[in-house]
Amino acid sequence: MKKSKLFLVLGLTLVLSLVLAACGGGSDSKSGSGGSKDSEQVLNLMESALIPSADSTKADDAVGLNVINQTNEGLYALDKDGVAQPAGATEKATVSDDKKVYTFKLRDDAKWSNGDPVTAKDYVYSWQRAVDPKTAATYSYLFDGLVQNASEIIKGEKKPSELGIKAVDDTTLEVTLVQPTAYFDSLLAFPTFFPLNQKFVEEKGDKYALDSDSILYNGPFKLTDWNGTGKTWAFVPNDTYWDKKAVKLKKINVQVVQDSGTSVNLYNTGKLDKALLSAEYAVQNKNKDDYTVEEESSVFYIKFNQERNGKKTPLANENIRKALALSMDKQSYVDTVLQNGSIPANGLVPKKFTFDPKDNKDYRDEVGDVGTYDLAAAKKAWTQGLKELGVTSLNLEFTSDDTENAKKSSEFLQNQWEKNLSGLKVTLKNVPFKIRLANDQKQDYDFSMSAWGPDYQDPSTFLNLFRTGNTQNRMSYSNADYDKIIDQAAGPLAGDTQARWDEMLKAEPILITKDQAIQPLYQRAKAFLQQPYVKDLQKNAFGPDYTFKNTYIDGK
Repeated sequence: MKKSKLFLVLGLTLVLSLVLAACGGGSDSKSGSGGSKDSEQVLNLMESALIPSADSTKADDAVGLNVINQTNEGLYALDKDGVAQPAGATEKATVSDDKKVYTFKLRDDAKWSNGDPVTAKDYVYSWQRAVDPKTAATYSYLFDGLVQNASEIIKGEKKPSELGIKAVDDTTLEVTLVQPTAYFDSLLAFPTFFPLNQKFVEEKGDKYALDSDSILYNGPFKLTDWNGTGKTWAFVPNDTYWDKKAVKLKKINVQVVQDSGTSVNLYNTGKLDKALLSAEYAVQNKNKDDYTVEEESSVFYIKFNQERNGKKTPLANENIRKALALSMDKQSYVDTVLQNGSIPANGLVPKKFTFDPKDNKDYRDEVGDVGTYDLAAAKKAWTQGLKELGVTSLNLEFTSDDTENAKKSSEFLQNQWEKNLSGLKVTLKNVPFKIRLANDQKQDYDFSMSAWGPDYQDPSTFLNLFRTGNTQNRMSYSNADYDKIIDQAAGPLAGDTQARWDEMLKAEPILITKDQAIQPLYQRAKAFLQQPYVKDLQKNAFGPDYTFKNTYIDGK
């Protein structure tokens, strides 16, 4: 979800970003298929939240990022194996000997949907807009410490025009980094690094990207039928796209569905081609031919906010955080609430995501389990925390989404906390995703369900979130030792891949074991009913969740 892709959260996907309950039985593998599907090339999907933003600079949730990934394109795009390949660029960049200067040759046949050519200046404008403090872009931190002068610009110490990106000519782009960055290629496939047509954006002003008619597109599809707040939208092929011959779908219809009975009824009647299953119906449908599970690199966790409305919260107390964290039985949670292939997360960096450059060992295996369920330690910390606060009880508010599964999750956690920690009263606040995101941005919550999907393939995409001052660190957490590790990995050790890796192994024990700033809950998997005639729907391991460019319908 991201998350971002936040899941934002955060965020944080077309059919993928949020946990949604589905109700009713599945269909067999032959249901709904046929020659008409093959000829129509129309894909029908569901989403469980509105699009918060379709502005590539400002979008920080999984829904919006997924939309942008279908409609716009950067220098590189992820292939089916998760490798960044040239897209807006004609070939991989030429890199200087010190691995700091990248020179890209752009396609001369890339155009915007209004017919304007996509030029190097479009990338310069977009990147400068992203780091400009006036924009307040969540993902400005991706440039921080990466592109020359980005850190100083974000702090207001230099002008956006001083960013280390230059249009040599219309089809030549030069980028200067602060230090070598092993994951730079994968970042270029992330929407915040996509180009923007300056003239169009500035003509629209505050109305830019508020509906599907106020956006220019340079990707495989155009967004249509979106009024900025509506529960339906669609994608249609972009006739000006340089690789339009590769696009097979004629239309993708998307509708927001939050009622579980409705979602599966739509699937069973052929009005949806893919439906997300809640725990109950995952169990019921697991033997069906159209049942599928998608493993993800997204991790859900509990955020403990230490300051709300300018005042310290009880969660500023380390023992209170520790008690809440360690009193959650994560295995029971995934077994009884999710039941969809998700696994307990005993760490922030997920399993099967990033690996030691020396011997290819999983980051998760090398760090080991942190933040594990320990009821005895939780109760001890709770007693000590209450004593330190000078109280005998606490009433805390837990915030999460308003989908059916989110409500079930909240109720399970509420029961765990109140049962295991004497004197604790947890009030549940289940709100629409857009509202939860806004409350998170204002830091107006006690503790909440949050999640993160990786933006690029490196531990830092997770670990950087909680460095002091990071725009995603909206819970007043700060630890100088943790910051030093993140800064060392991003700075002095950037050119030494093994030393950098070894340094990052030290981060999670500080964040989770020592400070209990967050509590990882589970690494997500999702169970779906998906029609077998849907082919080549590309699931990405990081960045935007899906790519529909090569998807097609085969009814044979």
